[in-house]
Amino acid sequence: MNKSRIVILLLIAALIAVFFGFGLQHYLTLESLKAQQAAIADYRTENPALALLVYGALYVAVTGLSLPGATVLTLAGGAVFGLFWGTLIVSFASSIGATLAFLAARFLLRDWVKSRFGNRLQAIDAGVSRDGGFYLFTLRLVPLFPFFMINLAMGLTPIKTRTFYWVSQIGMLAGTLVYVNAGMQLAKLDSLSGILSPGLLGSFALLGLFPLLAKKMLDLIQARKVYEGWQKPARFDNNLVVIGAGAGGLVSAYIAATVKAKVTLIEKHKMGGDCLNTGCVPSKALIRSAKFLSHVKRAGEFGIAKADAEFDFATVMERVQQIIKTVEPHDSVERYSELGVDVIQGTAKIVSPWEVEVSSAEGVRSITTRSIVIAAGARPFVPPIPGLDKIDYLTSDTVWNLRELPKRLLVLGGGPIGCELTQTFARLGSRVTQVEMAPRIMLREDPEISDLVQARFTQEGVDVSVKHTAKEFTVENGENILLAESEGQTVRIAFDQVLLAIGRAANLQGYGVEELNIALSPRKTIDTNAFQQTNYPNIYAVGDVAGPYQFTHTAAHQAWYAAVNALFGSFKMFRTDYSVIPWSTFTDPEVARVGLNEQDAHDQGIAYEVSTYGIDDLDRAIADSEAHGFVKVLTQPGKDKILGVTIVGEHAGDLIAEFVLAMKHNIGLNKILGTIHIYPTLAEANKYAAGVWKRAHAPTTLLQWLGRYHAWLRH
Repeated sequence: MNKSRIVILLLIAALIAVFFGFGLQHYLTLESLKAQQAAIADYRTENPALALLVYGALYVAVTGLSLPGATVLTLAGGAVFGLFWGTLIVSFASSIGATLAFLAARFLLRDWVKSRFGNRLQAIDAGVSRDGGFYLFTLRLVPLFPFFMINLAMGLTPIKTRTFYWVSQIGMLAGTLVYVNAGMQLAKLDSLSGILSPGLLGSFALLGLFPLLAKKMLDLIQARKVYEGWQKPARFDNNLVVIGAGAGGLVSAYIAATVKAKVTLIEKHKMGGDCLNTGCVPSKALIRSAKFLSHVKRAGEFGIAKADAEFDFATVMERVQQIIKTVEPHDSVERYSELGVDVIQGTAKIVSPWEVEVSSAEGVRSITTRSIVIAAGARPFVPPIPGLDKIDYLTSDTVWNLRELPKRLLVLGGGPIGCELTQTFARLGSRVTQVEMAPRIMLREDPEISDLVQARFTQEGVDVSVKHTAKEFTVENGENILLAESEGQTVRIAFDQVLLAIGRAANLQGYGVEELNIALSPRKTIDTNAFQQTNYPNIYAVGDVAGPYQFTHTAAHQAWYAAVNALFGSFKMFRTDYSVIPWSTFTDPEVARVGLNEQDAHDQGIAYEVSTYGIDDLDRAIADSEAHGFVKVLTQPGKDKILGVTIVGEHAGDLIAEFVLAMKHNIGLNKILGTIHIYPTLAEANKYAAGVWKRAHAPTTLLQWLGRYHAWLRH
């Protein structure tokens, strides 16, 4: 805690101590007020301005310090100053005092609370940032909620101070009027509870619903505005139309068909989308072939004196295509047609919020629908580097057309796709140069993980060039050259083919996004709310086209929410749960992560402890000659609650599942430690990581006493 916080805390503590130490709370009771009413009124008559100033300052102090007595002071305002002046003074004094308490809580406690409960606060913070004014207004209108608790609680949220002040000023006005008016009849009051009758409390409760109703009305008005100029059909052909048959589109259509909704799925290219055809499936198939070759080169580690492998690159790439064909039936037109989905292979265009025009081999047809799910995916981003248009460049979409292995391959990008393909082509025999403008590859992971992966790349012959910014492509004497800038110097890198792997851009053109003015986010994806809705409430978006994550599993995850909300939203809407999102980069060693890593926790100001278990000590990893990597777990200080896990090593993407389950269902390390893991398996690494945490939190004093007890037993 810094000095300014300590000073403020000591000042508040001193003021509270003075208040209770001198027994001032006894003066802020109904009995004391009634007894002193005449004396107070006389003082006000003799010193009107000073009385008003002292009263206002006292009210601000009591509310600002969250002391008991604000209700009695409000009654005093009515008794001494009358309805108009009492209401005016109390209204401003209470709002100023509440804001001071709000600011004190924010200054003293916000960072501490964020460090302790950062992950759990994300959803609350997002809701308050979006609708905090409505929530606060509702609470202020209902006197059942203690106002001092509201002040302190809101200080822990990201609501703006000016919003807190003016909403409090307006929201507390109704209650202020009631109490000030009651104060005018002070002599008739026997208790504070007599001020609010059950009927009046009911009225306040109904009044408290007003902001929520107002928000609903505002949503309806906004919806009517966005639909202005569009003619809604009298009836619909479909309950749901899904555009795009990648992971998000397939799951959306599957769910709709499962609940017997009429659903049409439109795909202009290939069923299965990027994941099946140009992404997850082909890349993992190629990685597996390359990994086999790496094992052959490591034959001596397995006690094999000599091993050779002859292969034809074109045959390896044909195997990749065969793997795709083997998986294809899972995502085929036939399968989804059997499930009850009307599958159309053609080009979709949204021509109104309730109508989609489809161009296919059979002609053009229009489909009316209650709701639409956009799952249009993304494409590799092609940077505007001078000279690139003169190079026959590759992307993660087109690299699968290769049948001749590039002798010198330049990979532009150090993210997951770039790293996976860099290592794979190096193992297949290409001389690979990887260029990354950042200080290290795999920038989203902790530095030691980047270093570990880069060290393996270097060991396998990859030239990893970090801090290199691509400036221009040229062709000199028939040779392709990249001119890159590194630390103020121009570096020339010769290559035969270049693979662009520097990110993906959402597909936003050609299907009606521009024509309907569907809102976009700053990331140039379709902007969606917490329910996957676009600015048109009946049009949803999922997967890479919407973000924020570009993983197959998150697209499928979002699709559940989009489909259910689209079909049953009139009864209940479900917010997409992003609390536990895992991912894996399939390099060797694999890198898998869920939740926070150290650099994220540091950037977000979240306190944590680290427990690390080295897989080089694991029996199964040693037996497999894969004794490398580690399991790193971040936990709340002093507790076994998991904040995040990173695993580096063989099958890390499989091992992480136990921690994903644990985080999703709030299972701590103690329970993982108490779970039987089969010996010998790689999964034991998870248990041993929990054991590292346990040893660090062993009850040292208790164990010392136990040692003495057992020593006594031996005598």
